[in-house]
Amino acid sequence: MKKTLFSLLILLGCAAPSGAQKYYEKQLQFPPQATAEEKIDMASRLVPTPQQLEWQQMELTAFLHFGINTFTGREWGDGKEDPALFNPTELDCEQWVRALKEGGFKMAIITAKHHDGFCLWPTKTTRHSVVSSPWKDGKGDVVRELRDACKKYGLKFGVYLSPWDRNAECYGQGDAYNKFFIEQLTELLTNYGEVHEVWFDGANGEGPNGKKQIYDWEAVERTIRRLQPKAVTAIMGDDVRWVGNERGIGRKTEWSATVATPNIYTRAEQQKKELGISSTSKDLGSREIVARAKELFWFPSEVDVSIRPGWFYHANEDDRVKSLAHLTDIYFKSVGYNSVLLLNIPPDRRGLIHENDCQRLKEFSAYLKETFGKDYLKQGGKRWNAQAGDSKVYAVQKGALVNTFLLQEDIAQGQRVENFTVEGYLEGSWQTLAEGTTVGYKRLVRFAECRPEKIRLTVHSTRNEAHFLRVGLFYARPIANQSTQVKLGNVPTDTWRFLDANEDIRKAFDGNTQTVWRTEGLKPLTVDMGQATDIQGFSYTPAQDDYLAGTIYKYRFEVSMDGTEWTTCTTPEEFSNIMHNPVTCFVKFEQSYRGRYFRLTPLAEIDGKSCTSVAEVGIFAATPSAEDNKN
Repeated sequence: MKKTLFSLLILLGCAAPSGAQKYYEKQLQFPPQATAEEKIDMASRLVPTPQQLEWQQMELTAFLHFGINTFTGREWGDGKEDPALFNPTELDCEQWVRALKEGGFKMAIITAKHHDGFCLWPTKTTRHSVVSSPWKDGKGDVVRELRDACKKYGLKFGVYLSPWDRNAECYGQGDAYNKFFIEQLTELLTNYGEVHEVWFDGANGEGPNGKKQIYDWEAVERTIRRLQPKAVTAIMGDDVRWVGNERGIGRKTEWSATVATPNIYTRAEQQKKELGISSTSKDLGSREIVARAKELFWFPSEVDVSIRPGWFYHANEDDRVKSLAHLTDIYFKSVGYNSVLLLNIPPDRRGLIHENDCQRLKEFSAYLKETFGKDYLKQGGKRWNAQAGDSKVYAVQKGALVNTFLLQEDIAQGQRVENFTVEGYLEGSWQTLAEGTTVGYKRLVRFAECRPEKIRLTVHSTRNEAHFLRVGLFYARPIANQSTQVKLGNVPTDTWRFLDANEDIRKAFDGNTQTVWRTEGLKPLTVDMGQATDIQGFSYTPAQDDYLAGTIYKYRFEVSMDGTEWTTCTTPEEFSNIMHNPVTCFVKFEQSYRGRYFRLTPLAEIDGKSCTSVAEVGIFAATPSAEDNKN
């Protein structure tokens, strides 16, 4: 009704005055004749639903990737796994929730079904579930145990249900699979009380020659709204938007009022094409792009990242839990960039959050409390309404050492700040400490530590009057980054010789992940290691910059004694999720293969392109014996 009334005012040329309190909730369509300025005025009045606002205020939410992959060591299962492998001997969902609550997290989202199709609840739709596992004699229900634990400790509860299902026979059969999927979704949204977030992704790693399923997202959305009307829908939903990467980094300019049309709408692809944008675009809400848009959405950003390199638990990553310095930087670049942080903490094979992860969560929580528990700004909690060009001076506690400034808009009245500057009064003059663009729910800016007498905040550009809920001044103690150096292999590369490629290929094994071998076509990387050894696995590191073209998705790995006769090693044949999580991939063979030569052949690139890129490749082998060295 609000939307209809305001559209009518615009159509009649009766634009509401700048101070009028008329708002659009979640979505607005621009009248065809609306000018750029009228569109910006309307954009300033777009606001979140109560559910979206409550979601944003959580700031920290947790993903729990747990399932059959936990027991196979894979990231993406193929749906052929034996359910008997699933047997967490000490599963304790209360331990999970206690660890999350101590870490400051407000919600837990469980991977009720991942791409392998294995269900963590006793679904009626398939036997590929906990029912067919030895865990609790087939009578267990992980979803139930987590839901009960969340209720006991006061955490909100969410479910992830993978649309891509590599086990379901009906996947790719259109209506038949949509019916199957909605039945699973209905079970999850009916039998476990209130669900606060429903999370779908758009993953389908089968490629252009794999099964193609056309999802009925409108029916999915109707099911959620009917069964859980207060839940927010994420990624393949219309409440929460994927930030565009899985590295834990948001945009410095992050508009929640965005031109990005949710993918569940049939018009999404065409509208994004017209605007020239994608999920990874840097500009999703500037004046220029809003002026070209047909409609606008309150579609805030969620930043998802795992506390470990992988999303599922792998024992060889126990010493690779992200450092406190890394986690803190992620916090500043997610929550501090107007996003919600969704941090994955995968339970291990016991069914427990590993001790190393628990310890890091405690350190993380303690550091945030230490940093933001003491605000050195006087009267920063007093609301302030600001027009473009307005400044406000705040007193600072005498002698306070600071390096972090916080800004918050009252997003219940829209997101309006476009540009601001923070200055400190130091040694008799004003000095610029930091500059920024958007604010939204929360913006954190860091600067060199100093002891200002006063702080001046200047708003240079706004969309109508900006409503500041709070500002604050803090000291974030510097942390030494103690991340463990990743070992890419244990076979020295100084004697390696490359075959069938140019000299540039040395970048693929020079020990530097910042250099990249790039070539046209899907070209194999063939190497003579100089001596025979028992190869137990290998690592592949994709490009570590933003240019990911050539990243290998599907591959074949072979070894040879003479460079002529080749043996194909048994591998998963794909670097699962590498398109969104381009970190070093480690492949461990079930048996060792003896060889002097190895060949990594790309079979498919992440976007189907005909090119190849390798930042680094490494080989893992048993320590060569003296006899080996003679060969």
